[in-house]
Amino acid sequence: MSGSDFVPSGDHNVLVWGERLHGKLTADPAGHGVSVEKIAALGALNADFRARSAAVADITATAKRVTADKDQTEDALIALGREIARTIKARPGYTEGEGKELGIVGHQARFDPATAKPSLSGTDRTGEKLELRFVKGPTAGVNVYCQREGENGWVPVGRANHSPFIDTRPLLQPGKAELRRYTAIYVIHDQEIGQFSDTLEITCAP
Repeated sequence: MSGSDFVPSGDHNVLVWGERLHGKLTADPAGHGVSVEKIAALGALNADFRARSAAVADITATAKRVTADKDQTEDALIALGREIARTIKARPGYTEGEGKELGIVGHQARFDPATAKPSLSGTDRTGEKLELRFVKGPTAGVNVYCQREGENGWVPVGRANHSPFIDTRPLLQPGKAELRRYTAIYVIHDQEIGQFSDTLEITCAP
């Protein structure tokens, strides 16, 4: 189609395109009016891009594994801490002052609908699944919005009445990891209230 860009989008597609172009030019270096130097430069860039793309994939896989290990340790830490807190609170003579000193007494903050702001955290579960966690509080839940690579605005993803919220939408380009940005806002009586959460950036893997 006239006016359309011949360069494809997505790292994998660009790599395939670049290597195909280089292969065709190498097979007939004199037939297309391109200098040998430029053909060689194209080949070198293809090789460099392939190596750097592989490095990014390795880093992404490592980050995903390390994050999963961290989350598992965090869950174990919190579980043991809660168990210890229950033991302490069940002991005869326990006082709330002791609990406050040990950091095992909750702080109940006043909920202000005008300034309430969710706090989002997330984990990539792979297989085109992202898990978003939030504290519901006295609300009905949150409305979740997302902005993916190449999108200019925020797109509503859905209502989350309970945490976690699982985003199972397919990747824009099958097989290619994509960066997603999420935000959420509290809902009471089907009305959005308070402020949007800080933006959470997370990579969704195939």
